[in-house]
Amino acid sequence: MPPVLNRLFSIAPMMDWSDHHCRYFWRLLTRQALLYTEMVTTGALIHGDRERFLHFNPEEHPVALQLGGSEPADLARCARWAQDWGYDEVNLNCGCPSDRVQSGMFGACLMARPALVADCVRAMRAACDIPVTVKHRIGIDHMESYQELLDFVGTVAEAGCEVFIVHARKAWLQGLSPKENRDIPPLNYPWVYRLKHDLPRLCIVINGGIQTLEECRRHLQQVDGVMLGREAYQNPWLLAEVDSQLYGMDKPAASRDDVIAALLPYVERQLAAGAHLNHITRHILGLYQGVPGARKFRRHLSENAYRQTAGVEVLTGAWQQVTALAGAPA
Repeated sequence: MPPVLNRLFSIAPMMDWSDHHCRYFWRLLTRQALLYTEMVTTGALIHGDRERFLHFNPEEHPVALQLGGSEPADLARCARWAQDWGYDEVNLNCGCPSDRVQSGMFGACLMARPALVADCVRAMRAACDIPVTVKHRIGIDHMESYQELLDFVGTVAEAGCEVFIVHARKAWLQGLSPKENRDIPPLNYPWVYRLKHDLPRLCIVINGGIQTLEECRRHLQQVDGVMLGREAYQNPWLLAEVDSQLYGMDKPAASRDDVIAALLPYVERQLAAGAHLNHITRHILGLYQGVPGARKFRRHLSENAYRQTAGVEVLTGAWQQVTALAGAPA
């Protein structure tokens, strides 16, 4: 049997953001949250640098791989690799609205083809023993009714999918950019709640527009889990309260300074292995948001971490900019 993952709180797959450096940083803030990779296409894994796309740090567990694709055999092959690499879950992207994704026949456009998504899920489940899940929207262009959403989820569930992560917005594939699709279509949380009511045996995780842990608690009265995206990235210190407020467990870090202190050895190891400092520090720019010295912290990193020779002293220098103003641990 696949392992049972705690899906109470998760952090969304975000292109160009949720890479392995970012996920390591998040894990210093929350031990319990389920983390997701950026979307990786089946073509990239089959024809590209598989090691680079699948690499993750052992500390990241539990961590899920999100795949983009629509060919059942290719997805099955990649799902097997996800298991072999040690991922805790493999997720099929049926929610991304970008033009590039549409031309590759995956992402949100797959909501128009529930039978194909079911075939993909069936093939993936046959190829691996880890959970196979689907992330999707509440609809796309022509899908105007709740019944169409219910039919999509019901069809895919018949293929054995038990976990659906629902971004509570439609995706307009014609007329809106990917960025606009994250904000302009109105949120419709009640439809996600209805899914849980109508399909109670399924695990329904809600995503879209959630900004606070108080909002998370309200959603958790209706659904099984919540997923945060941009707010978790831009205001990461919010994650430091997840374990105590949602799971009733101790915090991993007492202060932002504790997080920097814990991150420094990782930075040193990564630099020694050939990583560039800004590839790591770009993910932590929001750590001191709202704290005196936060702007100096961000500026110091932005102006210095990109340099080819930048070392760990750049991060410690930025840290000192905050502690000098704060006068106490942040």
